[in-house]
Amino acid sequence: MDMSEKLKIAIIGSTGYGGVELIRLLASHPLAEVTSVISSSSAGTPITEGYPHLTGIREELLDDVEPQTIRSKADVVFLATPAAVASKLAPDLLAAGLKVIDLSGDYRLQDRDLYEKWYKKPAADEEYLKQAVYGLAEVYGDRVLGAKLISNPGCYVTAALLGLVPAVQAGFIDPDSIIIDAKSGVSGAGRGASLGTHYSELNESLKAYKLNQHQHTPEIEMVLSDIAGRPVVTTFSTHLVPMTRGIMTTMYATVKDSRSADDFMELYRSYYENRPFVRIRPEGQLPATKEVWGSNYCDIGFAFDSRTGRVTIVSVIDNLVKGAAGQAIQNMNLMMGWDETLGLQFVPVYP
Repeated sequence: MDMSEKLKIAIIGSTGYGGVELIRLLASHPLAEVTSVISSSSAGTPITEGYPHLTGIREELLDDVEPQTIRSKADVVFLATPAAVASKLAPDLLAAGLKVIDLSGDYRLQDRDLYEKWYKKPAADEEYLKQAVYGLAEVYGDRVLGAKLISNPGCYVTAALLGLVPAVQAGFIDPDSIIIDAKSGVSGAGRGASLGTHYSELNESLKAYKLNQHQHTPEIEMVLSDIAGRPVVTTFSTHLVPMTRGIMTTMYATVKDSRSADDFMELYRSYYENRPFVRIRPEGQLPATKEVWGSNYCDIGFAFDSRTGRVTIVSVIDNLVKGAAGQAIQNMNLMMGWDETLGLQFVPVYP
């Protein structure tokens, strides 16, 4: 395809990990090209100043945020911005005729009061919340086609929900019994320096954080409640581990109706049969984060305990790909009516 025919992409927040991962992945997309890299904090400086690995690949100066200028350069805008920033930018971008895919949490929760309670920031306007389509591709992908505003799910949320949704929908587990134990690499905290991500504080250590307070909690419960058809409340705990990339969610639930390990395997293989980025491990094999590193895959495995009547579901993703930039591109593909795998057919990096 001629370059002039490609979908033009602008990335706001290009100097964060999510933004620079979008640049990496979109460089291989056959039908889209990045035409503008934008950072309000670093406008006017070369992107290679902060990311020398882009030398010879992208060396332009970072643009500032200006909706009308962006409109002249782009068709779709990815917002890889902090919470409460996207909700300020999206209305003007939409008014300028652009499609928007938001990687922040600003449009995930339809309840404004719930957002302000968990994020401690002003919520988006009701008008735009109603327009936003929640882009968990494997569950709500049919709603994404033709959308103008897509809310990309959270990284922890993606790993947890892909592991839980089939069992909840089929009634294989008691939703009230769900416990989610989640662990993430440090890139999930962003590039900004803080004591909690300081090397000497994090190295050779494992710590829990935001127990009963993590902002992804209501997002997980929102989707599980929708799938179950009734309110669902979960116990969700998060941990930081001394690695760069990856999320593992280990989930525990009580099995209903004497379901067996074979029942779970058949259910999950059937549910994800036509969903190319979810891989179900054979019985007895559990996935590791290294096995999806740098890819858009989510790998899922099970451990069924007939003694306790509980099932353990293990789900792993790369938090910067399937948990952020990769899923955002998957949503762009679905939005445009393209094959959802375009530009995302990366084999995981191993070892």
